[in-house]
Amino acid sequence: MKYYLIAGERSGDLHGSNLIGGIRENDPDAQFRGWGGDMMAASGMELVTHYKDTAFMGFLEVALNLHKISGFLKKCKADILAYKPDALILIDYPGFNLRIASFAKSKGLKVFYYISPKVWAWNQKRALKIKQNVDHMFVIFPFEIDFYKKFDYKVDYVGNPLMDAIAAFKPDPDFKQKNNLEADKPVIALLPGSRQQEIIGMLDIMLTVQPHFPDYQFVIAGVSNLPQTLYEKYIAAHNAIIVYESTYDLLNIADAALVTSGTATLETALFSVPEVVCYKTSTFSYAIAKRLIRVPFISLVNLILDKEAVRELIQDELNENQLVSELKKILPGGVKYQQQMQDYKTLQTMVGGPGASGRAGGFIVGYLK
Repeated sequence: MKYYLIAGERSGDLHGSNLIGGIRENDPDAQFRGWGGDMMAASGMELVTHYKDTAFMGFLEVALNLHKISGFLKKCKADILAYKPDALILIDYPGFNLRIASFAKSKGLKVFYYISPKVWAWNQKRALKIKQNVDHMFVIFPFEIDFYKKFDYKVDYVGNPLMDAIAAFKPDPDFKQKNNLEADKPVIALLPGSRQQEIIGMLDIMLTVQPHFPDYQFVIAGVSNLPQTLYEKYIAAHNAIIVYESTYDLLNIADAALVTSGTATLETALFSVPEVVCYKTSTFSYAIAKRLIRVPFISLVNLILDKEAVRELIQDELNENQLVSELKKILPGGVKYQQQMQDYKTLQTMVGGPGASGRAGGFIVGYLK
């Protein structure tokens, strides 16, 4: 069978690549085409458009790029119709994918959604649109089952696909040596995100803490889909080290981390690395988000645990003094270290083990047959 997949960011690319493997386990002759990134392409998908060309975040940023987004939607719709897939599989990325779902349903295509948009966080009525346009939704958090029940919409819980990626990870024993890291000096990891806007907005702030922790080496998790020149000024100005496409190896050796809100907050917790969650956007986007958001936290760690297990420094709170104070508290020996480790153990139990990609793949092929 033929499958058309759409992922619009780095985490979706990771989960999409694993889902391709899960589908292939149940449909060995499967063919894949779609929008995503290098990992999905490496898994055998014919890549139409890379997510690095379509990644806009924040209300203002989206508004300023409406013409481009409209062009991408038109291109995507035409390509789907030309490919004539047996199934369309949408992966998170709601601003784009919910529009594609409505279009695909109107054309009589089978629509699956893997990793629910965070409709429980804001504009919950979007769940009705999902119910109308999506044949089957596969969710990765247990609380999403009850959320969709409120809209009389049955979803399939498959577990969290991050556990698949972490289970497949094999640490590089020579990681420190290869990246010129001092063998005996502890590491503070900086995970500024995978979008250019995030790097520009986060790294300067994160690196303000460096002079306060001279006994640590600061290592930035870089991504290869962004130009290296983007990182160079930070490396030069702060004597920081950067490693590319090695986030799990970095987390494997890190003593603490500063993490931009997103999937990385959960990954960091699953590696049992103490963290401070960071988030800052344009004043305009933040003002709108503050009025719309209906959940008490922004990090997946706190949302799953339903408590502030990790400190979230948002907008004006994200400053040098607050970062230094919170980082001291979570480093080994700090006043919050033991509690955060205990909360992480609870989190890891709640998230469960690997197998989400295989279960989702099995559901998709089963529903098609």
